[in-house]
Amino acid sequence: MAVEEDAEQGFMPQKKKSSSDEDKRRKKIVPGSLMKAVMRPGGGDSRPSDGDQVIYHCTIRTLDGVVVESTRADHGGKGIPIRNVLGKSKMILGLLEGIPSMLKGEVAMFKMKPQLHYGEDDCPISVPSGFPKDDELHFEIEMIDFFKAKVISDDMGVVKKVITEGKGWESPREPYEVKAWISANTGDGKEIVSRTQGEPFFFTFGKTEVPKGLEMGIGTMARGEKAVIYVTSQYLTQSPFMPEVEGIEEVHFDVELVHFVQVRDMLGDGRLIKRRIQDGKGDFPMDCPLHDSLLRVHYKGMLLYEENRIFYDTRIDNNGQPLEFSSGEGLVPEGFEMCVRLMLPGEIALVTCPPDYAYDKFPRPANVPEGAHIQWEIELLGFEMPKDWTGMNFQSIMDDAEKIRSTGNRLFKEGKYELAKAKYDKVLREFNHVNPQDDEEGKVFVDTRVSIWFTSVRFLKLLWLLFLTYFNLFEADFLFILDTKNLLHLNVAACYLKMGECKKSVETCNKVLEANPAHVKALYRRGMAYMAGGDFEEARTDFQMMIKADKSSEPDAKAALLKLKQKEQEVERKVRKQFKGLFDKKPGEISHAGTEEEEDKTLAKDQKEGDDGDSDGNNSEESHEAVEDVRQASWFSLWPTGRRLFSSLGLQRCTIL
Repeated sequence: MAVEEDAEQGFMPQKKKSSSDEDKRRKKIVPGSLMKAVMRPGGGDSRPSDGDQVIYHCTIRTLDGVVVESTRADHGGKGIPIRNVLGKSKMILGLLEGIPSMLKGEVAMFKMKPQLHYGEDDCPISVPSGFPKDDELHFEIEMIDFFKAKVISDDMGVVKKVITEGKGWESPREPYEVKAWISANTGDGKEIVSRTQGEPFFFTFGKTEVPKGLEMGIGTMARGEKAVIYVTSQYLTQSPFMPEVEGIEEVHFDVELVHFVQVRDMLGDGRLIKRRIQDGKGDFPMDCPLHDSLLRVHYKGMLLYEENRIFYDTRIDNNGQPLEFSSGEGLVPEGFEMCVRLMLPGEIALVTCPPDYAYDKFPRPANVPEGAHIQWEIELLGFEMPKDWTGMNFQSIMDDAEKIRSTGNRLFKEGKYELAKAKYDKVLREFNHVNPQDDEEGKVFVDTRVSIWFTSVRFLKLLWLLFLTYFNLFEADFLFILDTKNLLHLNVAACYLKMGECKKSVETCNKVLEANPAHVKALYRRGMAYMAGGDFEEARTDFQMMIKADKSSEPDAKAALLKLKQKEQEVERKVRKQFKGLFDKKPGEISHAGTEEEEDKTLAKDQKEGDDGDSDGNNSEESHEAVEDVRQASWFSLWPTGRRLFSSLGLQRCTIL
């Protein structure tokens, strides 16, 4: 196609502030290598920029007018325009530089030297053999449209154009239930699916009920949003919505997200499901009772597999009064509390719960059979957040801390170790912001004495007494906080010990011992953790240190040392049994030492026997009462290592033949 020479315009590389790969490529542009001629003016003033998706038709010709390649159907193409996202899509250098100069609706001819199109060294786009990439070529470009786009897949296979913004920030995800108006057209404009009539299309997210690319796009939409989702063939999977996808290269989906129902798989295995059936007030999850709070709920309990027989309804069985409970204290079944924490005030949810998260581990109502699957219909009426210690006086803070600690102790005795640990951790976190020097009572205490200074004849003596008194007050408060912190750390260590996390138990005890290496309770707790983890020498050192630090702890220390000796003998017996006959063979002979499966069975049996029979007692009134021995560590963690293994077998040297 002829182009008027006086309409041609030369291009020079545009200067950029950042040095990117594209900037380096632009340095290849020299005067005369890229020329532009406007064949049809566009409209408006805006031009494409980085982040915009540009949609254009392209026809490539030789300088004598022979069509080499085209997207247009009348030139042998498929009729599907090209889509690129500036700054992200791979493009030839000439178009990378030329397209940002175009207006919407404009048609322009770009004359390019080989190094500006497919003849460029390290060109990011390959062409078939026989393509004249070493020739100077004409590129006729028609700019159909451009707009800001959200790139959903890195390969540009799924891109979204927002038509109308939605409300809120929450988007659908697996396994949400979604309602949306959807229509679909091919890249060349042929209708595939018309907008559904009557009711929006309903599907469950994650169940492959719509093409993969469409689902990916809807997963970025907010409620009420309207968008066009561009999907290429690799993301066009077969589905009930589009049974036939073969031969389709690209589909444009017009979507209006009408509504979605939040459905949460709380455990990730499909057993505990929370389904929102009425929206609440506020934004999820910021306005949910995620932290321990005082909750007020109405609920209806039903037996799932007995035609949803109702076994309890607060509106009937509780005189119409809601249930009030504090979360984080084990006062309701675990599955019930997990779901309520993710509800908004005013929300109604339907919860399906397996037995082990319902009443198998919680006091079971008389009319609920053992092992029953439960369904709760829960309405969160409201909640109250716990007190903020900011602005509270010192005594009130300590009273509140003691209340939380006592709740933790109760949970520990009930065997709810994770909940107990959470209570202790909460107080420890809050203590970081407590400063007894800022206590209001302390200020009053000082101000009262200041007024005396100028009325007393013994000014200097009173001043000295005041200093000592105030210092003692501060010292007493400081020591009280420190002692409480130590106690809480040791309680956390006891929880870790019960949860089988011996290493974390040791680390927690170290926080106390770093400040006071002779802290008897911390030495005892750490020694028990070492013993449970198979570190017998370290445990022995701690128990012996107890006696040196405080003679009154000798009975507890000796009892612990005796138990340690029994543990060592037990391990030695197990090791001898496991390796029986291994060292009795002559060189070259093979002795059977047992398979890993047999070891695991033996270990499981021994662990059960150990858990049923052991308890470590209590070494102080302030520690938890009747603290049972921790679960056994894994078999291999109990083995003596290296030289200690063979020493326990009575062998000082071992040669592997």
